[in-house]
Amino acid sequence: MSTPANLKLVTTPSAVADEGRINLPFGLSYTSDEFKRDLIAGLTVAAISLPQAMAYALLAGVDPRYGLYSAIVVTAVASIFGSSSHLINGPTSAISLVVFGALSFFDPEQKVEAAEAMFLIGAMVGSIQILISVFKLGDLTRYISESVVIGFMTAASVLLALSQIGNALGVKDKGTGAQNVLYRLWVMLSAGDHYNYKALGVTVVTLALALGLRKLVRRYRLPQFDLLVTLLIVASGAYWLGWTSPGANGKTVIAIAGTVPASLPAFHVPTVKLSWIGALGSQSLAIAFLGLLEAMAIAKSIANQTGQKFDFNKQCLAEGLANLAGGFFRCLPGSGSLSRSAINFQAGGVTRFSGIVVSVSVALAVLEFAPFARYVPKPALAALLLLTAARLIEPKRVVYAIRASTLDASVLAITAVAGLALGLDDAILIGVALSIILFVPRAAKLKASELVVDEDGVVRERLAKDPKCTAFLLYDLEGELFFGAAPELERYFEELEYRAQAEGIHHIVLRVKRVRNSDLVCLERLEHFIRHSQSLGITVLLAGARPDLLDALHRLRFEEWYPEGQIFPQGNDEDSATLAAIRDVYEKLGDVNPCDHCAPKQAARSKAGRLYYLV
Repeated sequence: MSTPANLKLVTTPSAVADEGRINLPFGLSYTSDEFKRDLIAGLTVAAISLPQAMAYALLAGVDPRYGLYSAIVVTAVASIFGSSSHLINGPTSAISLVVFGALSFFDPEQKVEAAEAMFLIGAMVGSIQILISVFKLGDLTRYISESVVIGFMTAASVLLALSQIGNALGVKDKGTGAQNVLYRLWVMLSAGDHYNYKALGVTVVTLALALGLRKLVRRYRLPQFDLLVTLLIVASGAYWLGWTSPGANGKTVIAIAGTVPASLPAFHVPTVKLSWIGALGSQSLAIAFLGLLEAMAIAKSIANQTGQKFDFNKQCLAEGLANLAGGFFRCLPGSGSLSRSAINFQAGGVTRFSGIVVSVSVALAVLEFAPFARYVPKPALAALLLLTAARLIEPKRVVYAIRASTLDASVLAITAVAGLALGLDDAILIGVALSIILFVPRAAKLKASELVVDEDGVVRERLAKDPKCTAFLLYDLEGELFFGAAPELERYFEELEYRAQAEGIHHIVLRVKRVRNSDLVCLERLEHFIRHSQSLGITVLLAGARPDLLDALHRLRFEEWYPEGQIFPQGNDEDSATLAAIRDVYEKLGDVNPCDHCAPKQAARSKAGRLYYLV
């Protein structure tokens, strides 16, 4: 079991805590400063978890308490067993949408049966994810195209917004959950029901308050309690106006979330019916894949910023244990939350203990304030979900994927359209199948080899006996630059940066004549490598760039920040680009070339102007 980056090993069990360090079980230690930072971050995330948990349960069509239970149990278990120091698990909008679709074969009156089926889904999802971890398949989640994830999240955000129009307008949903959301929306809007303008007013006020408070929070760097404060203000106002209290007919003016008991989740064995297992099998598989993709993508993104070493299989196991436990404690299935994880990181969380703080805080809030949840207006929760939908779409990422390659654009479009037309559960399975069918057959092991300019002026592959050049690094890349090669490509780039820094080298020449079919993920890795190298004072030259790579770099507007003179396109003489790049480095170094075995030769060669190529 790997140790989180922010927890340090204690050499002896009897070590005395110094400088505020607290000794924990399993040879780990924890400083008082880390505790304070995790406490503040955890409380901040808990303030967002409360309204989100209720809203996501509403989205899934189940009792709000199951969302709150998920924010307690799933969050805690995933934090205990996870690998990421910042990932916060719990209910998410995308998974809630798939759960809603999975439960669509129940009649609206079958609330108890639907809830039992949801608990069964959680147990099935957890079991699938644990099996994936046991067979060490967690790393395979990295080989699902990023275009699939972007297309899926785009469809999810649209469906999320459309699903809340009825609650926002105070109009009852029409149709059944088994019908497409677009069809249900059309039936609802064309039924001629009168809009509840009080509900619409609550929706508009909630949106305005949430947006205004978010601006204040960002401007003055306040604790991110904006969503919770918004919900409290709106709920208090609606109660004061008498809109959430039952009238003489026993009904409220606007719909309310419902009663939440002031109790913690208790152990409960889900009801198992063979007919349910058959009906819920494909959705459970889709949720298992979706949950892993969500969690891994979020954790990896934050780990790239923090430098934390991330264990995919360990996190996969944590996701499975969390959902399996949730199935036995009446929880809505969950995964890593983008918004809550980002806020945890931004608020200063440093270890997985911040997730425990979130869980405990939500549990205490449920015990103390649960009876007041019945006064929360459904239109207010709908407004928060509309904001969530807007924030799920990343226009820059969508545009980046479309510009990266035709294949990326096609996969993104097919996945998004499938999500809107067929449902999110089918979309994720179609997207995964597309990744396998379209991308994996193109896979070829990416090869990187170091080249050298020998004493005769010949550029060739470096042999073990050849002395290292201390003037610049010259490497040849060969293979398919698609997302499956991204982990290997990233490893090569990290090694190049490490070596350049260790040896005081400020020029790297990458020969890219033999790389093909560059896609979104690898182009992002290349961009990150070049930008990061620039920040370290290292100049990266691309030699032998093929037309397809040049077109991709142009579409992604590399010219706006990457000097044109550092790209050497493949010409009529296919070897000239690399030789031209080498001569350019020699010219830049001039008399300060630090390499003993190439500096004197450079002077001789500059007169003859001769370099040769044997690669």
